[in-house]
Amino acid sequence: MKTADLYVRVSTDEQADKGYSQRGQEEMLRKYCGINNISVRNVIYEDHSAKTFNRPQWSKLLLDLKKSKGKVELTLFTKWDRFSRNAGDAYQMISILRRLGVEPQAIEQPLDLSIPENKMMLAFYLAAPEVENDRRALNTFHGMRRARKEGRYMGVAPVGYVNKITEGGNKYIALREPQASLLKWAFEELAQGIYSVEEVRRQAVRKGLRCSKTCFWRAIENPLYFGKIFIPGYKDEESRLAQGQHEALISENLFYEMQDAIDGKKKRQRLNVKEISNDMFPLRGFLNCPKCHRLLTASASKGRNGRYHYYHCVASCGPRYAAGMVNDLFVRELQKFKPHKGVTELFKLVVNKAFKGQTKNSQSEKKHVLEQIDSLNNKLSKARELLLASDIDAKDYRTIKTEIEEKLVRQEARLTEMTTSVGSPVNLEKMLDKAVSTLSNIDVIYSKSDINQKREIIGSIYPEKLTFSESGYRTTRTNEIVSLIFQINSDLVKDKSRTFSDFSQKSGFVPLPQQLSNQFFR
Repeated sequence: MKTADLYVRVSTDEQADKGYSQRGQEEMLRKYCGINNISVRNVIYEDHSAKTFNRPQWSKLLLDLKKSKGKVELTLFTKWDRFSRNAGDAYQMISILRRLGVEPQAIEQPLDLSIPENKMMLAFYLAAPEVENDRRALNTFHGMRRARKEGRYMGVAPVGYVNKITEGGNKYIALREPQASLLKWAFEELAQGIYSVEEVRRQAVRKGLRCSKTCFWRAIENPLYFGKIFIPGYKDEESRLAQGQHEALISENLFYEMQDAIDGKKKRQRLNVKEISNDMFPLRGFLNCPKCHRLLTASASKGRNGRYHYYHCVASCGPRYAAGMVNDLFVRELQKFKPHKGVTELFKLVVNKAFKGQTKNSQSEKKHVLEQIDSLNNKLSKARELLLASDIDAKDYRTIKTEIEEKLVRQEARLTEMTTSVGSPVNLEKMLDKAVSTLSNIDVIYSKSDINQKREIIGSIYPEKLTFSESGYRTTRTNEIVSLIFQINSDLVKDKSRTFSDFSQKSGFVPLPQQLSNQFFR
């Protein structure tokens, strides 16, 4: 009497779609063994795919067969697709089993492999399920690709979004609060280029964002957040972006500004400023040494009566200042930018006048962007003509085309941003009231802020490093708004007979309302 192990395999999708079951297979195998007088040693149950033989129960069976070599003659299963769905792997495994003295056999598709012609039937039985798997995978791939082209996002929703289903059964992604707002805040911070990517992520996590480092880096590079779906290249089709059906989190222009800030292409106020955990050192990273012009660091030393905090230079030049004194003097420095009585209305008049003049430039800027787009399209047409004339090869054309299309996408994003902003009215009066109110109480607001808010205030007022010495603070440049306020204050103190026309010359210092809101109204 021969001895056999019964191998029963079914995957979850097969059981649901085709009605396969482990109980049904075992019943058929035991009945076959009873009819053919075969002794059953073990019944092995498997619920893994047959694409490979990297299956837990099959590995245990193979190890057992090696230990009990010569004790088992058969390994039985219902059909060859229960054994494997990969012809190459199947032939290799059949060879291994035969060396162990075990003959694999499908009871519903029996083959005597000692007959050479039967190997052709074996090839068919093994190839058919593999072809079925490949066809299913290809259909799934094309279905997902078609869905992306239609603007539908496939898979688990990224951070800031959530998977939802309509009443009709259609799947889509929607913004998920508060994660979406926190991620939008992070993108806006990155676009300014003040903090590094990791520092912005840490701040966002402390605010409540649930996102790992890897997830965050994927998010800042994902065009999904400005409403587009990435379609990878396939065969003759080049990779491209399709308009998504979901709601965008940010504008396309902001996305590319963020990329430029991260890549170092964008000129920004301050790059990679680190957060400071010690509340005694809000100015750390903003102060230069008055002697060697290196950055001053900060530390605390232990004394007889407690800890003493200092800003100091690490070089041998040796400047060392008590942190409390430096911090207090900085608060007094901020008071210089508080508008004097009577300056407020004058400042508003100057800004209003400057705003009317500068808004005229928006049309010329839009015209310039349109000219850039036309120029890039002409370059692309010329490259296409050179390709048709065989003056350049296809590889060079693809390189030129990729570079031009990348520039076109950015210019079109700028144009879209301009077109969108034209229709939105600017409440300049309200913005100016808020700006003046903030500046009028800047020292109080600074004193009551936490360490990170203090550093944001410092960075917004002073785009360059400050130099501190016993005589006070020095800096080469301040923010245009506060610079204008300071100049008006100084001029009023020096000569109270100055007229409005004198101050109108300073209107060139006044930034656009969008810049005002970015720097003081957050």
